[in-house]
Order: sequence, then C-alpha cells, then structure tokens
Amino acid sequence: MVLTRSVAAVFILLFLYASALATSDLEQLAAGATSPDRERAEAAISELRAKGQAGLDVLFAKYSQQIAEFSRSGETTEEWLRVSGALDKVAMQKDAYASGLYWFTDLVAAQKLAAATDRPVLSLRLLGNLNEEFSCANSRLFRALLYADPKLSGFLKNNYVLHWSSVRPAPRITIDFGDGRKIERTVTGNSIHYILDEDGRIIDGLPGIYSPAAFLIYLEQGKQVNDAIDGYSADRKSLAIRRYRGLSFDRIRERRENAIKQQDIKLTEPETGTEAFRAAPIAVAKMFVTDEITLLRRYDDFARFEPLLQFSDWKKLAAAYSPNIRLSNESLEFIRRQVRGTGRTTAEFSSMLARLKEYIALDTTRNDVVYHLKIYEWLNYEATSPDVDRFNQRVYADLFKTPNSDPWLGLYSTDVYAALDGNGITR
Repeated sequence: MVLTRSVAAVFILLFLYASALATSDLEQLAAGATSPDRERAEAAISELRAKGQAGLDVLFAKYSQQIAEFSRSGETTEEWLRVSGALDKVAMQKDAYASGLYWFTDLVAAQKLAAATDRPVLSLRLLGNLNEEFSCANSRLFRALLYADPKLSGFLKNNYVLHWSSVRPAPRITIDFGDGRKIERTVTGNSIHYILDEDGRIIDGLPGIYSPAAFLIYLEQGKQVNDAIDGYSADRKSLAIRRYRGLSFDRIRERRENAIKQQDIKLTEPETGTEAFRAAPIAVAKMFVTDEITLLRRYDDFARFEPLLQFSDWKKLAAAYSPNIRLSNESLEFIRRQVRGTGRTTAEFSSMLARLKEYIALDTTRNDVVYHLKIYEWLNYEATSPDVDRFNQRVYADLFKTPNSDPWLGLYSTDVYAALDGNGITR
C-alpha cells in the first residue's frame, strides 16, 4: 500500500511538473510575441496561433494590464501596437483585444474541432479580411457591435467554433482634399454568418448586420438545433434542420405581418409588376412524404411590394419589428475609442449613436424579413444540404447582387463617360 501511494505521488508530481513546464512555455511564447525582434515575435505568434484559443488566452492573461489600460484610455503606444498586433495575429481578427475570440481560416480544421467538442461552426463570409482594418462595412460593425459585446463573445467562445473566409477584396476609395486631409472608406460589400453542423450542413444563414439581441437569439437557436440532431442519421439531420428553418420562417413572416398591421403600412405592387419571390418549389426530393412536402411549401412574395416601399415605411416597420436597439457598454466604449480625436462634441456623438441605432434597426428588419426568408426558401428547396461555398456564391450573386462575374462589383459601367483618360480606370 505504501508503495502504491508512493507511485501515485510520483505520477502526480510528474503531472504537475509537466503542467508547469507547459505553462512556462506558453508564458515565454506570450512574452516573445511582443518582442521588438520581429523574427522572434513572428515565430512566437505562429506557435501561439497553432495552439488555438488557448494560445490567445495566454496572451490575454499576460497582457491584461495593457488591455485594461488601452480600454480605459485609448492611448496608442509602441508597446500597445506590439501587444494588439500579436493579439490580432493569433486571433486572426482586427481589434481582438475587445472580443477575445479565436478564428479559424481553414474550414476543415474548424469542423474537426467542432466534431471533437460537439459544437456548431459559425462561418463568416465577407469582403476583405476580418484581421484587417478595411474589411467591408458589415464586418467592421460586427467587430464593434457584436464581437465586442461580452454576452455575445462569451456565448460564442463557449458554444461555437469560429471561422471566416474572404469572398474577394473589399473595394476602397480615398478622397484627397489636396491639403493633407484624406477620407478613406470601403464603398460596397456585404457579409453573412452561416451556422453549420460539424459535417458542414447549413443550419442557418444570417445575412448582414443584426442587433446584438437578434443575433444572440439565432446563435442560441442554432446551438440548440446542433445539439438536438447529434446522433441522428444524415437524412434525419437534414429533415430536422428543414423543420427548424420552416418554423423560423413562419415566425419571421408572422412578426413582419404583425408589424405592418400595427404601423398601418400600405403595401402596393407596381402596375408593371416585379420579379416576385418564387411561388412554389421547383423540385422536392422523392424521399419526403406528403406531410413533409407541406413542411417545405413555405415561400414569400413580399418582394413585389418593395419597389414602392418608401424609406419612411421601412423606418415605421423597423420601429415595430426591431424596437429598442441596445448596445453593450463595451461596444459603446469601443466606438468612443475609435472616434476619439475626431473633434466630435458630446451632442454630435449622441446624434451619431442615435443614427447608428436607427441603421441597425433598419438593417436587422430588412435582413430578416427579406433576405433571411429568401435564404430559408433556397435552402429548403434543395433536395440535399448544399455545399456552403456553392450556396454562398448564389447568395452573393442573387441576393447581394455582387456576383464574381462582375469584377467591378457594380461600381463601373461601360455606358458612363467620365471625361478622364482611360475613363478613370487604373489597372
């Protein structure tokens, strides 16, 4: 018995020693990641990234004081540039200090971790890169309003595996005033979050920006569906996901119709007609019995009213459909840090914030009542679960109207004369 206890004690000591060595190694990597020696820093960053969320977490622990100080003051120092640079490279997300989220850029690797941890994948598709300042406008808003929200970031970290992929570069425009002042912006682009199971089946697709509250609801529902179908056969999984999308479709449409009635919005179809949403499935797999076919017969024709819906109508609809937009204190502080130094007065900041909330309400409403329903329609009319990359091409081409076939993303037209050499194009 004494020998057994001694052996057990040795094993415990060896385990603790190995754990201490591992912790020490991580701490050394964290220290090296912010070294002024670029070669040493890049090597450490690469090793930390390979360790996933654990590598990012050790950076946060090591530099918690610097993160807290920057969050308080917004002051950019040489040290902070090295710390934030390391955080962003390990996380593969710009402004990772505000979210603490680790992102895969390899979907296969993300799915492997999802399978090992029984989690769904949240796969973001965007213009530009999430780890760069000038990704498309939606993805920049995600970083400020969604990922910086501690309730959302905490839920994502504990329940999802995160992945992003760039569809194409985000077009940028610079306005040079000729006196040293410049304004630089991206000028078009859209993003979409896909909720996938570990095998890549699309559970849901969330187009564009949503309010934090609405986004969290869909994340929670996606996680519940992923948990519920665990252990099902492939066919049962697909059918269960269709049922979820059908129920979600009905809830969105019911909420929209109630909001239209509540706000007394008049819907009028143009006399010339429009290309309405498809009115019936093109095809239904033979495997589905009659009651399951009925389940899939959900379609929406709201598009025929859109041409005559005024901006004031959308504002009224948003007031009922997406009321009381709330941003976390952390997101508000994030915004304040970004606009610090622009000379805004307190009144101007309040005005900007009110306009931002109005924009979020409008986009949440339009994305849900038009785009989201269309995505559900397309997904539920597929005989089998579509490949996410192929489906995403359709979303960008037919929903966002930025197909890969147009290299100019609708920003250049051959029938417009600009009175410039080469018509203003530089290749």
